[in-house]
This record gives sequence, C-alpha cells and structure tokens, in this order.
Amino acid sequence: MLADPRTRAVLDELTARLPADRLVTDPDVLASYAHDEAEWAPWTLPVAVVRPHSAEEVQAAVRACLATGTPVVPRGAGTGLSGGANAVAGCVVLALERMAAVLEIDPLERLAVVQPGVVNDDLRAAVAEHGLWYPPDPASSPWSTIGGNVATNAGGVCCVKYGVTRDYVLGLQVVTGTGELVRLGRRTAKGVAGYDLTSLMVGSEGTLGIVTEVTVRLRPLRGPERTVAGYFDSVVDAGRAVTAVAEAGLTPSALELVDRHCLAAVDAWKNMGLAADAAVVLLGRVDTPGAAGDAEAAALQSAFEAGGASWAAVSSDPVEADALFAARRLAYPALERLGPVLTEDVCVPKAAVPAMLARIEEIGARHETLIANIAHAGDGNLHPLLITPAGDAAARTRAQAAFEEIVAAALELGGTVTGEHGVGLLKRPGLHAELSPAVQAMQAALKAALDPHGLLNPGKAI
Repeated sequence: MLADPRTRAVLDELTARLPADRLVTDPDVLASYAHDEAEWAPWTLPVAVVRPHSAEEVQAAVRACLATGTPVVPRGAGTGLSGGANAVAGCVVLALERMAAVLEIDPLERLAVVQPGVVNDDLRAAVAEHGLWYPPDPASSPWSTIGGNVATNAGGVCCVKYGVTRDYVLGLQVVTGTGELVRLGRRTAKGVAGYDLTSLMVGSEGTLGIVTEVTVRLRPLRGPERTVAGYFDSVVDAGRAVTAVAEAGLTPSALELVDRHCLAAVDAWKNMGLAADAAVVLLGRVDTPGAAGDAEAAALQSAFEAGGASWAAVSSDPVEADALFAARRLAYPALERLGPVLTEDVCVPKAAVPAMLARIEEIGARHETLIANIAHAGDGNLHPLLITPAGDAAARTRAQAAFEEIVAAALELGGTVTGEHGVGLLKRPGLHAELSPAVQAMQAALKAALDPHGLLNPGKAI
C-alpha cells in the first residue's frame, strides 16, 4: 500500500498536519472501520483512518485529502444499515467517535451543543439532569451517535408524535467540501435569514459536508407513559389496527410492531420471558398526563380491538411493558445471531400499511425467504428483516430479489425507499426509481456546488 504514490502523498500530508496518534494505517484496525452494519453492501479497506479530536483537526484532514485528491468517508459509530459509512477505493475514513463531548446545556433556551461522537442515549441522560428531553430515539440509541443520526435524519420510537432529527437540529458546525469550517443555523427560537442550509445538511449522509458540532432543540422531560399491548393473528391484522388508530384521530407517543420471529430471537438471546401467544404484537404508548391520558390509552386499546386484536389491554405492569419495548430495540442484533440480516427501511402512508405488510408476506413466501417484521408502525415506517443462513449463496440471491421487490412495492403504494436509515449504497437504485430525472439533476447540482471536487463520501446517497 505504501508504495502507491497517491497513498504515500496523502499519508505524508496527514502526518504533516495532524498529531501522530490521530492517524491509523494498521490493516487490522482499518478493517474494523471499513464498513457499517449493512449486509452485503460493498466496501474496501481505506488507505488510512483519521480519528480527530477537534473541528480544526477534521478541517486539517479534509484539506490534506483535498490537496491529494483523496476521497473522505465520514463515520460515526458504524451502526448504519445502508452502507453510508462504507470505505471506497483509495479513501480516508474520518472516524469521529473521539469528538464525544456535550459542550453546553442551556435550560433557559432549551438547547444543547454537542460534538458528533456523542452517543444518543448519553445526550438524553445528560439533558435529563436538567429536566429536559431530546426526543429522537432510533433503536440504536444506546450505540449510535448524534453525528450519524444527523447524517441519516434518524427517527425512532418517539417520532410518530415528536418528529425526527431534522426537527431538533438548530445549527451545525461543518467542514465543507472546499475545506472551510463554517457555522450554519442559529440558536434563536425563530430565524429565516438566508437559505436553510442546516436542514439541507441533515440527512445528506456526509456528502455535502462533515458535521463537527450540533446544536439541538430540547423539550421538557415527560412524565411516565402508559403502555397498551395488542396481540394479532397476522401482520395484516396488525396493519389494520394501525389504520384504525389513525382513523380514531390518535397520536400515540409510540406505536411499534414486533412479530413472533423477533420476540423469539430476543428471548433466545436474553432469556427475557417474552413468549407471546400471537403472531404479532403492537405496542402503543401514551404520554398525555392525567385523566386525558387514561382516556387516550383506553381509546388506543379500542382501536387495537377494532383492528382485529385477539387480545388487547392497557398494561398494569410497567416492568413487563418496558421489557417489551426493550425487546423491540434488541430485535436486530438478536436476529443477526440467526444469520446475515438484510434490513429494509421503507415508509408508506398509514392507510397503506396493511397492504404493504401483506405484500411483504407474499414476497417472502414466493422467494422462500424468512422475513421478520419490526416497524415504527404509527408513521408507516416498516423494517422487514430478511434473514438468510450463513454461506448460502442461493438464499442470498433470493433475499436480494425480495429486497428489491419490497422497495418497488413501497413505491407502488405511494411510499419512499427509506424512512430513516438513509440511501447509502443499498438504496441508490430505489432512489433513482423514486425521484424524477429533473429532481435527480437538482440533487447532483447541489452536490457539485457544495462538494466541487466530489471527494465527500462519493458514490453514496444520490
């Protein structure tokens, strides 16, 4: 590797601009930074990994790459599921996990300023000490970082009521594709000066700039939630209940779908005693305080029953309720123990949830592919998990065909190819099917304007 002139040039530039311990070239370590959790998304070893400690060091690394024409792939915790952090040929991976400080919490303005390597749950715990709450909570919140959440516009369990990451990002510090260190956005409650470049950066997957600091909006800490559980004989019945919840005018603080495959996998791994006498469980939560919250929980139970639940109840056991939601978060790593998991992330209108779940079931059966289902069902964001035996090439081929058919079905039903995981590498064909040529050209023009050398996470997202 070191004999290649371009590699030698970028390593020399990085060595000259950064402290020695920031640069990694050991092949075994490089391999651990080469890809995220997206099954079968292509990757290669980077020529180096840079682990900066400050925005200025990120800027120095980007300028070294600009000077040598070297691609830069930013990386958070590597929990992504679309290949957005995968290394490309000849690149430097910019790993931001050491920039992990909560820089400021302002209770008066209800905001926090953090570095991109701060873990989502760590931010939530820090602001809770001030009676505040950061709502975006992807299932990976115990591991994923705020920078990665910003890159993919992550959602999570609470987003059905409280929105996604973009709704909470007030401002950013960013290293641009020309090596400038700039601030975008604001700290005020209102502000419409200039184009909204902050929102443009959120969800851009590191293709328009490298985020080095994030200012987020906070909410007051909530009181206890009430949990409603419903058992269903099929995913389609559970989908009908999701539609019934919407038709009843309810906006729960969470509405999650978990099927029997997921519960069994978590139970086998963690021995949580989760055996449910149902094919699918819907988990709803209500955080409205007082008698109004009691009425809302009862209405949610009624909607489950109207949708065809074989059993539904407002939980009287908070420990059991928390265990069910913990199982929802653990579903993906638990299923990984069964074999390679190809994860979908389609989102459809709420009215189309029953039809989409039926299509997923049919596609899985036709391709002889085991599909486990979890979903942020309340906003139509479905995560079918396609599971294949390790080393079974034929099963992999069938699963990949099923994956593409699920994407096509979501688009046919008026949906989108990704709700929160990002396009990365896996969803680029689907993105091109979703967006018109004119819109694709607009996105390419934005990329060319903000990253004129085409070095920021090339080949991803657009």
